Amino acid sequence: MNQVYREIEALFTSGVSEEYLGEDVKLVEHMLQCAALAREAGASDELVVASLLHDIGHLLIPSSVDDYDSGVDAHHDEVGAAWVADRFPAAVSEPVRLHVEAKQYLVATDPEYLSLLSEASRKTLEMQGGVFTQAQSETFISQPWARDGVQLRMWDDLGKVRNKVVPGLGAYQEAIVKLAG
Repeated sequence: MNQVYREIEALFTSGVSEEYLGEDVKLVEHMLQCAALAREAGASDELVVASLLHDIGHLLIPSSVDDYDSGVDAHHDEVGAAWVADRFPAAVSEPVRLHVEAKQYLVATDPEYLSLLSEASRKTLEMQGGVFTQAQSETFISQPWARDGVQLRMWDDLGKVRNKVVPGLGAYQEAIVKLAG
């Protein structure tokens, strides 16, 4: 077992992992569901690990729950992506960084997407800057890794099923160890 896997394991079993900002599912449960959806879709190991770690920023920000309750964006995407970038290649960290902007992009470009969002995701959409303009959408989607960020975001929206049985963290150990550098 390598150091990065042990760090992730420690974060996933911390007390903060029980919370998920207004959602009806625990944070780690949500991240494991996203990784399972990515793996079921045949995604690359990089995108599976990105899906697993996309909300790790919430675990790294001690005030994450209080910030949400106060209507403050704690920028978990940026905090998480920086942590991931220190341990993994850009193919893992960039989709993590882009998954919030992917929500803003999808609401701007897909007329039905907003209706698919949970109440908590709608609240955070406003906290995170709201819907992108056409120019912002074009700039976003032209970035490297943006399409992976959009795909991750789709799994993010689907990975909110209370008590859904999915593989645990150990199922991703091999991919984490292989990609961690």
